[in-house]
Amino acid sequence: MNVSDKVFPEGMIPLGEATFTFGCHSGVSCFNSCCKDVDLTLYPFDVITLKNYLGIDSETFMREHSFLVKGENPFFPTVKLKLNDDENKSCPFLTDPGCSVYQARPSACRTYPLERAVDRKSERGVSEEYYFMTSHPYCLGHKEEREFTVDTWIRNQQLFEYNSMNELWVSVETLFSTNPWKGEGAGGERQQLAFMVCYNIDGFRRFSDEHRLIKQFRLDSGFKKRISTDDGELLKFGFEWLKTVLGGNSTLIKR
Repeated sequence: MNVSDKVFPEGMIPLGEATFTFGCHSGVSCFNSCCKDVDLTLYPFDVITLKNYLGIDSETFMREHSFLVKGENPFFPTVKLKLNDDENKSCPFLTDPGCSVYQARPSACRTYPLERAVDRKSERGVSEEYYFMTSHPYCLGHKEEREFTVDTWIRNQQLFEYNSMNELWVSVETLFSTNPWKGEGAGGERQQLAFMVCYNIDGFRRFSDEHRLIKQFRLDSGFKKRISTDDGELLKFGFEWLKTVLGGNSTLIKR
C-alpha cells in the first residue's frame, strides 16, 4: 500500500516529500504565542534532556515542572508540562528573548509546526511515519519564506534522536496499556517501579547500582560504558529491563 491508498482522518494530508515554508524568530509578530496556554506532553527523553540542561535531578524537575493526568493509556499516567500560574498560562521556560531551554526543548516543540504520526500496523510489517502540517490562526510563521522538506526540518530541529527514543518509549507504553500490573491497581509497586524507570532516571540509576542490574545481563561493553555516564543510554536499558519484569518481549539476555 502506498501513501495515496492509505486513509487518513479528514483534513489530514501527509506531506511526504512536499516542501513547506516556515520561520519562527523574534521578527515574527506572533513570536512566543505558541508558548502560552499550551497542552504539552512530556516524554521520558524530554525530561532527561531538560533536567540535565537545567542542572537539576529528575525528582526536582518532575516536582517543579510537571503534573500527571489520565491520558489515552488507562493503565499509566500521562506527564504534562506545568505552566505558570499567570494570566497567559505561559511556559515556565519562556522569557522575553524567547525559549530559555531552546537547546533542550521537548520533541513536541521541535516538531512544530508539523505533527508526527506513526503507523505500527503497516502491511510491510514495519512502522511507517507520516508528517502533517498543523494550522493555528495565530501562527504567522507559515508566511515566512524559508523552505523545508520533512527531512530537512528533522535535521534542522535535531529531531532524529528524539524520534528514536520516543519510538522506544511507545513500545513500552504499549506494554503498559495491557495492564501488566493486574491485581496491584494504579500506584502499585510495579507501576511505581515503571514510573521511576521512565521519569526518574536518577532514581533508577541508584536503584540499578544498588541491585547490580547491569551485571545481570549480557551487554556489549560499549553499551555498558555508555550506560555508566549517559542517561539516555540508561533509559534504553531501563525500557528493556521493564519488559523482562512485566512479561514483555525484551532483547536482554540473562547471564
